[in-house]
Amino acid sequence: MRHRLVVVGGGAAGMSAASAARRVDPSLEIVVLEASGFAAYGLCGIPYYLSGLVTAADDLVAYPPAFFRDRRRINLKLNARATRLDPDRHVVYYVEDGREARMSYHRLVVATGGVPALPPVPGLSDQRVFTVRALEDAISLRSLLDAGRIGRALVVGAGYIGLEMAEALAARGVAVTVVEMTSQVMPNLDAPIAALVEKEVRRQGVDLRLGARLEEVRRTADQLEAVIDGSSLAVDVIVLAVGVRPGSDIAAAAGAATGPGGALLVDDQMRTSLPDVYAVGDCIAPYHRVLGRPAFVPLGPAANKTGRVAGTVAAGGDARFPGIVGTAVVKVFDLAVARTGLTLTEALAEGLPAVATDVEGRSRAKYYPNTGPVSVRLVHQRDGRLLGAQLVGAGDGVAKRIDALAIALQAGFDLTDLLAADLSYAPPYAPVYEPVLLAAQAAMAAAARPNEQVLA
Repeated sequence: MRHRLVVVGGGAAGMSAASAARRVDPSLEIVVLEASGFAAYGLCGIPYYLSGLVTAADDLVAYPPAFFRDRRRINLKLNARATRLDPDRHVVYYVEDGREARMSYHRLVVATGGVPALPPVPGLSDQRVFTVRALEDAISLRSLLDAGRIGRALVVGAGYIGLEMAEALAARGVAVTVVEMTSQVMPNLDAPIAALVEKEVRRQGVDLRLGARLEEVRRTADQLEAVIDGSSLAVDVIVLAVGVRPGSDIAAAAGAATGPGGALLVDDQMRTSLPDVYAVGDCIAPYHRVLGRPAFVPLGPAANKTGRVAGTVAAGGDARFPGIVGTAVVKVFDLAVARTGLTLTEALAEGLPAVATDVEGRSRAKYYPNTGPVSVRLVHQRDGRLLGAQLVGAGDGVAKRIDALAIALQAGFDLTDLLAADLSYAPPYAPVYEPVLLAAQAAMAAAARPNEQVLA
């Protein structure tokens, strides 16, 4: 049999794997099975497409299918859904155009991404209930917005995607209610940082309901009736954003080892426990460099990187993925919110002797126009070990600073190393009293006071 690489999934990770394999082996046969009608598009750009900031859905597509087929000689099969793996016979079964088919492979990459988590609520099958995890869903929702058919919307979940969707809908003049079952927005932040985000969301006029639960969805003529804690709310659409689970089913059913949340376990070359089967992107639990173990942290940059590694290795090259530290940044109305490493809550849950130090600095020199506050929380041990950071503030300065802290974590910096970091300064971009360095200094002082109360 001619060597054939099959990639299951044509998202960022899958197409990165296919493209990397082509660079390594120009003669390799490469087939990509993509269940939807789109491949290689920017999933994270969907809120900006819905808000109108991105004009057309095609703008989110990195390359058209013809580019992969003609320029990279990748056989991209759209609307081809893989259904089963037979790892002993090296065969993948799939459905294309309603017909069942099978294909043998020499090596296979599972890039099936994340699957929207759905709460156990009656009525979620209504066509006006969206998960917005696929471009087709976004196009349908955008058509309703463009037609002026959405006046009020309910967003379920106040995490990254939920708040991005709330902002996008509000930008289109929609009255937005956000329901979150926990007591804070962005449950993956520590409470004091989340409180700053909550204040901004409420300031923007969003009807934010914390500690509330969607119980039922009913159809009433041209609207939906959402039952929230026993009370009814009439809305035109509902957007579910309660998180994702790893789309690991096809490999797990074939016997692949799984870890946190059911995500596939891989080594640093993206090999699963199945022979000649690799896995990448949001369906895996990569090595977390701070935790020292696999963790399910579905984020775009790791999807692209793991895809490149798997494609390179599957095609006969050599590459390794050293792991993640869990860095993310999100725009929430006029704030940028970022984190890397562990929160205090996460660190304490791991049994680490962690404390947190909070500092508020400035984004620019205080005399420079449009300066604003930047809140920094460092999570660390009293021995100086840096465990994580969270930042909230206006503008690009938050992204700049979280990246510096991510590099510090990856390099194994302690608080002393961080304080000594030679960070940039110019009045338009940063104050001479850099917030990250102020936080490091305060953290070192706190670490020297062993009887000080641990911050929550």
